[in-house]
Formats: sequence, C-alpha cells, structure tokens
Amino acid sequence: MTIKRLILGVLTLFVVILVGSSLLKSFGEPQITNRLELYQTNLLLSATEPVTSGDANSEVSALRQTVLGADPLKTALEQYQTVHQTAESDLERLRSRLEQVPATVNPSPRPIPTRTTASTAERLQPLIQQQETLIDQLDLGIGTIQAQQGNPETAIKTWTGLIQRHDDALTAEASPAAAAPNSPASNPLQVVTTAQTLVGIWSEPARILPDAEAQLQQHLQGWFRYVGLTRLYQLQQRTDQLNVLQIDAQQTAENTLLKLALVGTVPVLGSVIGAGLLISLLVQRGLKGKQSILALNSDTAWETPWDWETIWQVLIVGFFFAGQVVAPLLVSILGLSFNAFGTRAKAVYALSYYLLMAGSGLAVLYWSLKPFFPLPEGWFRFKWLSKWPLWGIGGYMTALPLMIGVSLLNQQIWQGQGGSNPLLQIVLDEGDPLSLGIFLFTAAVAAPIFEETLFRGFLLPSLTRYVPVSGAIALSSLLFAVAHLSVSEVLPLTMLGAVLGVIYTRSRNLLAPMLLHSLWNSITMIGLFTLGSGN
Repeated sequence: MTIKRLILGVLTLFVVILVGSSLLKSFGEPQITNRLELYQTNLLLSATEPVTSGDANSEVSALRQTVLGADPLKTALEQYQTVHQTAESDLERLRSRLEQVPATVNPSPRPIPTRTTASTAERLQPLIQQQETLIDQLDLGIGTIQAQQGNPETAIKTWTGLIQRHDDALTAEASPAAAAPNSPASNPLQVVTTAQTLVGIWSEPARILPDAEAQLQQHLQGWFRYVGLTRLYQLQQRTDQLNVLQIDAQQTAENTLLKLALVGTVPVLGSVIGAGLLISLLVQRGLKGKQSILALNSDTAWETPWDWETIWQVLIVGFFFAGQVVAPLLVSILGLSFNAFGTRAKAVYALSYYLLMAGSGLAVLYWSLKPFFPLPEGWFRFKWLSKWPLWGIGGYMTALPLMIGVSLLNQQIWQGQGGSNPLLQIVLDEGDPLSLGIFLFTAAVAAPIFEETLFRGFLLPSLTRYVPVSGAIALSSLLFAVAHLSVSEVLPLTMLGAVLGVIYTRSRNLLAPMLLHSLWNSITMIGLFTLGSGN
C-alpha cells in the first residue's frame, strides 16, 4: 500500500504541474468570444443588402427593422473597431511573450532549445499568426463598411494603413536583424493586392486593376464581397451582372434574417423561460421546504464502500494522467496527427482521441471499483422508465439564465483573455457536413456519456462519504471545470457542473445529466455552425 501511495503521490505531483502549467498558459491566450460577436455582426450585414422598394411595408421589412436596428452599418463598424482594438492588444501581448522566450539554452555554436522553450514558441507562433490574419481581415472589413457609409476617404486611409503595415513588415523581414515574431501571418501579396483593389475602385478617379473581379471574388466573403463587386460592376456599367448580384444578395438577406432570429431570439426566449422556471422552483422551495423539488434527495448521501484512495486513484490515474498524458502519447506513437489532411481528418482525430481518453478512463474506473462489486444500490443508475427527460430539459432551461449571467461576469473579469476550447473555432469555421456530424457526435454523445459517468456518476457520490451533498456538488463541479484546462472557462463550467450535479442528486438517474450535457453541447455547436455558415 505504501508503494501504491508513493506512485499515486508522484503521479499527482506530475498532474498538478501539468494542469497548472496548462491553466497558466491559457492566461494570455485570447478567447473565442470576440470572433463569435464578429460572425454575428457579419450575419447582420448580410441581412442589410439590398432592400427593394417592394419590401417597404412588408413583414420582411418589419422583421429586418426589429432584428437589425435603426443603423446596422454603424453597429457593425463599432463592433469591428472594438474587436480590432482587442486583437491589437492580444497581438502585442503575444509578441511580447514570444520575445521573452530564450532562443537558446546553450551558448555553443549549435544551440539546442529545451522542450519547454520549443513548446512555448510553437504554441505562441500560431496564436500570433491567427491575430495577424484577424487584423488583416478586420481592416479590409472596416474599410468596406466605411465606404458603404459614404466615407470613401476614411476607407482608403484604412486600406492604405494595411498596405503600409505589410510593406513595413516585409522590409523588416529583409533585414538581417529582423525578429521572427514580427513577420506577417497571412499571405502579404494576397492581402495587399485585395486592399489595393479596394483602394482603386473607391478612388477618384477610379483605378480598376486588371484582375479586380477575381481578387474580390476570391478574397472577400459574404456582404463584403457583395459591396465590392457592386461598386466594381457600377464602375464598369455591367448592368446584367449587377442585377444578378442584387437578386442573389436579396435572397441571402432574407435567409440570413431567419439565422439572426434563431441565433439572437431563441437563447433569449429560452433564458426567459428558464428564469421563470428557476424562480418558481425557488419559490416552491421556500413554501414547501423539504417537500419541494429542489429538496428532493438533497441530504441523502450514497453508500460508498471505498475510501479517498480509490477516489484519488480514479481521478488522477483514470482521468488526468490517462487522458492528458497517456492518450496524447499513444496518439503520437500511432501517428494519428490528421491535421495536415483536411477538416474531415481533424474531426476523425478529435473523435479518436476522445474515445481513447474515455476508454482508458473508464477502464481505470472499472479496475478500481471491481473489488467492491456488487456495488450498493443507487450507483451508476440508468432508469429509462422515469422522468429523466423532464429533468434534463428542465435543467437545460434553468441553466441558460445562470450561464448567461456568469458569462457576462466572466467577460468582465478576463476581458477576452484566458483561452477557449480550440474545438469551438474549428466548428465555427467548418462547412463540411460529415465533419460537423463527427464533431457533433463527439460533443453531444461521447463527451456527455464519459464525463457524466466519471464526474457525476462516480466522483460526486464518492465525495458524499466525506462532505454533504452540496459540498460534493461544489467540489466535483470545480474539478470538472479545471479538467477543461482553460482558465477563463473555470467559472462558467463550474456553474454548469453545479446544475448537472443538482439534476443528478435530485433525479438519481445518470440519464438526466447526460441529456442536459448533450443538449448544452449540441445546441452550442449548432449555434456555432449557424454563425459560421453566414460568413
């Protein structure tokens, strides 16, 4: 037993260092929140153009006014400028961190970087490139919005600034003393040529580059492509192409209104219903006391035949060590790095990795609990003929207003920093149905089954041997949040874990939190896809 505890102690120290370093690394990494807002802004812009005279008094026009507001271009410009400021701050912070990474650890003629140095640099470089690319896209977009507002001089100034920035960066690269962190991320020629094309068609007199149409078609998207091509066709007096473009844009605008209503209205409506449900439950708790729904099983602990050492073993070995060390190592040994082979391979990689992690974790759980078979009544209970759908759906509705409130507080705390789940950005940019289906299965089926089995099915009941049910909910929720390895997600995921814990302890049926977890992940991913599909 002493040797076993010694091994567990060493693994625990290793896991604490690993998890702690991952959380610390996420401190300076940007969240996905600004990009989500930007994608929603792009949907808003796509719904603004064009408005035909027949829509003046129509229901579509009324819906457009309600959803878009009085001045959507002004709203969009403000949003783009806000994200631009945040992106510049993030880029400066990331470059500063990269400059602090030592280039060598040995003054010998052939320096060999340490694993820590290499991993830090390799992790920061893609983040820097993402921010540089984002700023380029923002400058192209800001200038287009300014031009459409009737301020071509301001727009030209914005695009000229982008061109000058890349000229300066290319000049710096040519210098022997140039620093690698300052190299441009996106293709300089592509970005500069697109900006020059926009400057030319909005200048007085206009200057149309030979491949202007191809540049706008290939390097602008959605509403921005429509605005650029409209300007170009007007200058070239290509009436037929302009009419076709406007008809297509009109259809896109009407379809986008539905997406905006779905993305903006459904969560608000769900939150209102959830807030009403939550208030009614709290009122019932105050009036009925121990007879209320919230009080159901609230003080009833599980009969736990194992002690803290088994809990420790499952959590450290089964989840953190197997999932964060062994699984990545096996994936690396098997050569399952599909990232270079396209989006479908990324989806298969994500699913393969998660199934490997879940399989190893559940194997350790089974091995750890096997000496205690048969388990006492109430453990890992799946009651199909019960009210678990009501618990799961009701829990989701009550979680909505709580999560929105916590997320608003979280944004004030982290100000766009603290990292995010990388899967969110992949799904946001994904357009392949098969890849989305695989990602959706991973998030809406595999993740709820594994995580609820481990955190709610095992950890929470096990902790009731030592602390009250409420304390077990709090501790298991915090560990559930920390396990996601993004410091900005700790607060909201702790809240979500608490709701999941309450649902499980009251229903005593693992199907209920699994359904809630599945609904949360799947609706989040569908929302991301809806936002991404309009961009």
